[in-house]
Amino acid sequence: MQIKVKDVNINYVMYGNQTSDTIVYLHGWGQNIDMMKPIADPFSKEFNILIIDIPGYGLSDEPKYPWTCYDYVECFKEMFDQLHIDNPILIGHSFGGKISLLYASKYPVKKMVLFGSPFKKEVQKLSLKVRVLKKLKKVPGLNKLEGFAKKHIGSDDYRHASDTMRKILVETVNLDITEEVKKIKCPTLIVWGTLDEAVPLARAYELEKLIKDAGVVVYENCTHYAYLENLNQTINVLWNFL
Repeated sequence: MQIKVKDVNINYVMYGNQTSDTIVYLHGWGQNIDMMKPIADPFSKEFNILIIDIPGYGLSDEPKYPWTCYDYVECFKEMFDQLHIDNPILIGHSFGGKISLLYASKYPVKKMVLFGSPFKKEVQKLSLKVRVLKKLKKVPGLNKLEGFAKKHIGSDDYRHASDTMRKILVETVNLDITEEVKKIKCPTLIVWGTLDEAVPLARAYELEKLIKDAGVVVYENCTHYAYLENLNQTINVLWNFL
């Protein structure tokens, strides 16, 4: 399905129990809806599920100009209003997590889950691909993602991006939202891998201190894609939290 917001066509899937709370899934940089479905499908009987191709990726249009993270927040607020979604549960990985943090600092959010979510400038290391692929091969049901992961995980995001998306990437990486994070009031679950080279584990504990009602779950020997590498544990942890 597609919806037009801010002159941009946004691709999304929405399914599940439409009488229940809505869980909104926001993927990481360079990814798409498929990377979130393994942690969305198990909850479709109990919750309304909304997974979005963040503008610039998947089947969504690129923004017409270099958006800031704040532009993404306003885009999603307008999208949620059009879809009659109030007080969502946000689940975000990496870039999607940063947008979730900003959204929750400004608008009502029932609960939030963050996977490897940056909130200040990080020096990116992109040598994750081999280790992540090896771990994903061991997870039942994720074989179909292997081809996509080979193409996107650990790729040179900047070199392969369009001019607009390059500018968005630079702005996003350099943006420090520490002061905004302090305003978040919703219960927040923070899940991190000890081997995350994109956003170090120390950031998880910093977020825990900055957010009033937050807790950290650590996955040993997992990378920036810990939520997929320990898929069964992630599903169990989400059930307990939600």
